[in-house]
Amino acid sequence: MTALDETPARESRLPWHMRGNYAPVMDEVDAVDLAVVGALPAELNGRYFRNGANPMNGPTMHWFAGDGMIHGIRLRDGKAEWYRNRMVRTKALAGADRMDMSTGTMDLTVGLANTHIVSHAKRILALEEGSLPNELSGELDTLGPYDFGGRLATPMTAHPHTCAETGEMHFFGYGFMAPYVTYHVADAAGQLIHTQGIDVPGPTMIHDFAISRNYAIFLDLPVVFNIEDAMKGGMPFGWDAGYGARIGLLNRDAARRGEQPRWFEIDLCYIFHIMNAWDDGPDGNTVWLDAGRHASMWQGSADSIDPCYLWRWRFDLATGTVHEEQLDDREHGFPRIDDRRCGLTNTIGWAVTGRDPSNRDMDAASGIIKYDLANGSSTFHDFGATVSSGEPVFVPAAGAAAEDEGYVMTYLYDRATAGSSFVVLNAQDMSAAPIALVPLPQRVPNGFHGSWIAD
Repeated sequence: MTALDETPARESRLPWHMRGNYAPVMDEVDAVDLAVVGALPAELNGRYFRNGANPMNGPTMHWFAGDGMIHGIRLRDGKAEWYRNRMVRTKALAGADRMDMSTGTMDLTVGLANTHIVSHAKRILALEEGSLPNELSGELDTLGPYDFGGRLATPMTAHPHTCAETGEMHFFGYGFMAPYVTYHVADAAGQLIHTQGIDVPGPTMIHDFAISRNYAIFLDLPVVFNIEDAMKGGMPFGWDAGYGARIGLLNRDAARRGEQPRWFEIDLCYIFHIMNAWDDGPDGNTVWLDAGRHASMWQGSADSIDPCYLWRWRFDLATGTVHEEQLDDREHGFPRIDDRRCGLTNTIGWAVTGRDPSNRDMDAASGIIKYDLANGSSTFHDFGATVSSGEPVFVPAAGAAAEDEGYVMTYLYDRATAGSSFVVLNAQDMSAAPIALVPLPQRVPNGFHGSWIAD
């Protein structure tokens, strides 16, 4: 038997997050003047960057634990000028330890920077929720940890949300010591202008949160830190039904006076990703939240993941009650909206969903679903039986008013060719063929979140 013959057997012994298109790539590639199938809209001038876990030193204990790698494509005047992928050159990649086990203290400058990449106030930040951000250049050079001029003293979530009206970036950090959750606001110029502890009973894992026009919305759910598992080198979080589940609404103006959220008890569940939240104005009594709901998460093992469905929570501030309802029966992941509607009423959203809803295999083909929340309908864009889609990112067309007037972009992987491509779709007609497809010189592993950063 040759070494080539042994490769499938060796791969089958690896954890699922090291096999197939979850496996890391080892090379950093530069390519220019990429070929385009179709025609890239000339108005798309900017960069699409996507982050993901790419372990460089052998198998990790979980998909979430790999080193951060950014895959980027630069578009200008209808051309794909370049593609490149770069490791985020973190202190962790260089071998630094995140925790001093003798004292239990964390070095917030040490992190993986593997989950998201966002732009705010002319800074590009690579994020993961256990550390400070790492700032990058537009060419994907790592500039180093960023702490908002020394003002940020907690980790930063990988899911900040920028208010569509004020330009403020709202975010939080969580940790293992009280206060377990800390809320932050940076103004449109990038200055950290507000920080306060949020009262929760224990070390809950909060991956995402939401803002509406008047509220910051916190998820206090039963996935919590477990010191024994952490000491063993395993997934340090697990399901604890006894912790309970609740969602807190914190008035954004009252927060500046130090007030705490108003909490609403909900059915046990876990939420990784928010679609959006909104309210009915300063004199109204209703707040809505749309998000992906898992009935449980990591119950018994780090591979125990219940399906994720789109749900809506409606909070009645007058009565103190909350109504929970499922909006769709198709499993999904990575929900996104038109960011111009962040915190405001939206009727459109996009997400990744399986081509065959009955097949929950991690490597199953997937496409993009568009939700019309106004009439309860959806449209699925099918890339084919061998293709898997990444997170959809919406980019409005020039002068666009409608929240789906523009483009959806992402990376694709085709198992038939073991190759990847960048795709642009017409966001208003998800049944139409792609506007443009750019074959890439490097396989892009399955990853997490990304952003379009316009020039």
